Amino acid sequence: MVDVSHKPALFREAVARGEIRVAPTTLELVESNQIAKGNVLATARLAGIMAAKKTGELIPLCHPLPITHCEVNFEIPATRDRVSITASARITASTGVEMEALTAVSVAALTIYDMCKAVDKGMVIGEVRLVSKTKKPVADDQEPIF
Repeated sequence: MVDVSHKPALFREAVARGEIRVAPTTLELVESNQIAKGNVLATARLAGIMAAKKTGELIPLCHPLPITHCEVNFEIPATRDRVSITASARITASTGVEMEALTAVSVAALTIYDMCKAVDKGMVIGEVRLVSKTKKPVADDQEPIF
């Protein structure tokens, strides 16, 4: 693991995106909450957030971080052939949260795949990428997390 003990605690945020391509009929089932396993997007949101919190356990040599915020959102484009996934993670620490945001997107996509695989054998997960990462000094009223 990389030694970050010499780095200052900063407010850090990372945003990642990805997608899962699905058949239009699958999307209709998801939107009408008719997938046998339950509410797909609510479950995928929760799975993504939980995965972000466990990233240090999943990725070898990744720092275990007590993230302070994680959000997973979904968008269905006008083409109605995919679910776009965006995740953000925040922390005040000596290292960034890119892996947490990427993990949240990946696991949310995998959850959608798992929940819909009985009705759609052609789903494809892809385009998982880091969109942005920012860091700035900790505000005076903000307590660092180490």
